[in-house]
Parts: sequence; C-alpha cells; structure tokens
Amino acid sequence: MKKFRQINRQRRNRAFRVSNAVKRYSSRPRLCVFRSNTNVYAQIIDDDLAKTLVAASTRDKDVRGEISNGGNCAAAEKIGELIAKKAIEAGIKQVAFDRHGFKYHGRIKALADAARKAGLDIGAAGEEKIAKNDNAKNTKPKNNNDKKTKTIKDDKNAAGKSSNTKKNK
Repeated sequence: MKKFRQINRQRRNRAFRVSNAVKRYSSRPRLCVFRSNTNVYAQIIDDDLAKTLVAASTRDKDVRGEISNGGNCAAAEKIGELIAKKAIEAGIKQVAFDRHGFKYHGRIKALADAARKAGLDIGAAGEEKIAKNDNAKNTKPKNNNDKKTKTIKDDKNAAGKSSNTKKNK
C-alpha cells in the first residue's frame, strides 16, 4: 500500500510541475489530458479566462457507440481526432500539450499524435524541450565565480608566501 501512495504522490507532483510549466511559458490554450484505467478525457482550457473551450472523452454518447473499450490506444486516437475537429471548428489551431503528469507514452502519445494528424498544432514531439534548452542557454547569466575564486586563491597564496618569508627571516 505504501508503494501505491508513493507512486500517486510522485504523479501528483509531476502533474503540478508539468501543468505549471505549460501555464507559465505558453500563451496558447492548453490541451489537458487525463486517463483512467477505463477512459480517456481531453479538454482545451483557456487559463486567462479560466474556461473550458472544448472537451471530449470516451464517455461521450457519440464515442461510446464507436469503441468497445475506452481504456486503450485506439480509443485515445479517436479522442485525439475528435478533440482536434472540435477545436478547429471553434477556431483554435494551436494548443500547448499538458500531459498532466502522465508519461508521454501509450495512450497519451496516441492521443497527441492523432490530434496532430487531424490538424491541431501541438508542436513537434520533443520540440518544446529543445526550445526551452536553447532559451535557458541564451538567458543564463554569466558565472563570475571563476574570477572570484582565482583572486581568493591568489590572495591565499600571497598571504602564504608572505607568512613563509617572515618565518624564513
């Protein structure tokens, strides 16, 4: 039981970290995804208005008739296509992908890829990481610790030499 609590706590922390990063660095509405063992849910949220713009899930009546199991990759692909069609109809073409703490694998990846194929601009897989790393390199302040450590070392050496010379005299 302790192991399950630890896993859930880690996922909650990861979800908090991922969602906040998406909210902080993107002005796009976010495509937030949740998966349970039996269903997949997706919604596009505008954080400025604090409003859900478009939503789709495997529990919708239209989708339930088309799929037999809501907790597999085929169902996630169907939801990805559906959410992309609804978003494009609502005039949303670009979104930021919020995986909500889930690993980008399996159903989450299937949903994102299906939404991309249906015309929704989520960004290329792995593009956000590269962009963040480039921005971090460009905005990183220069480290002046090297100069300080050299001067401190020089001062110590000078002090050590002077103290040695006094002893020698």
